[in-house]
Formats: sequence, C-alpha cells, structure tokens
Amino acid sequence: MPKVKQKLEIKQQRYFSEEFKKSKVKDLIEKRITIKEICKLYEVTRAAVYKWLYKYSKDHQRKPNFVVQMKSEAQKTMRLLQQLAELERVVGQKQLEIDFLNKLIEVGSEELGFDIKKNFSPKLSNGTELKGKGTNIK
Repeated sequence: MPKVKQKLEIKQQRYFSEEFKKSKVKDLIEKRITIKEICKLYEVTRAAVYKWLYKYSKDHQRKPNFVVQMKSEAQKTMRLLQQLAELERVVGQKQLEIDFLNKLIEVGSEELGFDIKKNFSPKLSNGTELKGKGTNIK
C-alpha cells in the first residue's frame, strides 16, 4: 500500500490589536460573551484570553501565589531536623566505638597469637559455662 504524503500545515500567526483585546475583555466583564465563546469564535486559547483579562481588567489582576505554612508546622520541622542531627551524631559515635573495639580485638588477637573472636565462649547468665559439644552444664 503506497504511503500518502501530506503537506505540513503551517499555521498563520495572527496578532490581535489592543483595541480588539480591550473590547473583548469589556464584553467579558459585562457578561455579553463567555471565555469559551471567544475561544471558539476567534480560535484562540483560553490561556491567551486570560492573559488579555489580566492585562486589561482592573478587577481581574493576577494574584501572587503564596505558600501557607503554619507557625507550628515550621517549629515542628525545625524540631525534627534537630532531632535528626542528634541521632546522626549518636550513630556516628557508636560507629566509631564499634570500629575501635574491632581494631582492639584484631590487635589483641595478633599479640596473643590466636583469634579472640573464635575462641570467645560466653558464660550463661547464671554463671555456668557450656562444656564441649555436649551440653553438660557444670
């Protein structure tokens, strides 16, 4: 099946005069026409019509966007950030302690000539030791 080549349509750019825009804004304000009707009649986008409205109407000025954050939310955020920083500090200290103890075991094993980790046998909580592979308790 042969492909049909279509010509690329180039839209002609149109410019509307200020008088035209002002008159349409006036019609909008006096409710003689709607934004939808302007878009359809003159083939313009809603965004363009709103730009005209913001530019040429005193009553329809674009309002700035504000981020509303309650004071308590800001305080809560600050408190949580401080708590996070404290926890990170504690974790860092604990990691240093773990690294130190591991190095101490390593150096002790080298000096004693045997692996302290492998030969370490913990005592039970009642003070008795486990003997050999059997579980004969002393």
